[in-house]
Amino acid sequence: MEMIGIREIVQSYKAWLVHREYSPSTIEKYTRVLTRFFCETHAPAQPPREVVAAWRDSLVEQGYAAAGVNAMLAAVNDYQEFCDNPQGKAKPLKRQRRVFCDPDRELTRAEYFRLLEAARQTGNQRALLLLETICATGIRVSELSAITVEAVQRHKAAIRCKGKCREILLPAKLCSRLQRWCARQHIHSGAVFLGRTGAPIHRVTVWKMMKALCERAGVAWKKVFPHNLRHLFARTFYDIEKNLSKLADVLGHSSIETTRIYIMESGAEHERLLNRMHLLL
Repeated sequence: MEMIGIREIVQSYKAWLVHREYSPSTIEKYTRVLTRFFCETHAPAQPPREVVAAWRDSLVEQGYAAAGVNAMLAAVNDYQEFCDNPQGKAKPLKRQRRVFCDPDRELTRAEYFRLLEAARQTGNQRALLLLETICATGIRVSELSAITVEAVQRHKAAIRCKGKCREILLPAKLCSRLQRWCARQHIHSGAVFLGRTGAPIHRVTVWKMMKALCERAGVAWKKVFPHNLRHLFARTFYDIEKNLSKLADVLGHSSIETTRIYIMESGAEHERLLNRMHLLL
């Protein structure tokens, strides 16, 4: 298929995603993956299942992890619904549930505070408040626009994501800091965190802002991204509350199984548990 044809298909699919009220980040990801799929496979507008399955397997051969492969496959399978070709869907890779998390990927509480201190030392107040806001509330980076002047005044934010609405409380100490920030920046209404154009800050800008603190904070680059702050919030919340159902509601998860991934213990913790069982002579 020629690039002109691919662009037309992707634009039609994008309009369908918008109509179905997919989040902007999901729309961007799905359309990007679909463009890649057609460029790499030269498949027809209604791709056969065999072609989709072969592309899935090629991603494995390229070294992508099962989670990454399944995430990309989800976009192509979703497109099959759009083009009325459900029989063209390929099965996702089977994954065994992990028992514990990878310590090389998870951000620790100590590392989080080192990032805050690095932001403070460099005088980057916006970065400091962004880190604190995401980690103290557990919101997704795509939900930052819900942190408005009005929400800060009420100490609660209404978040709409993936067709669902939820309300979260904002810590009083965080609200005080955000109110002072808004006063200094002359932000009187709407989103608290703004980009250069005056629009709500983009997730890529947040990502770059966090990465810029890694070296000064002495934290591994691969550990520092917005979603890891959400994971740290979840683990901290569960350590205190021990209520998985409540945590799922706070995070906006439809399934508790998703929430379980967020509170997975580390390998070191799991090893200590095994040692405490005393099942060896």
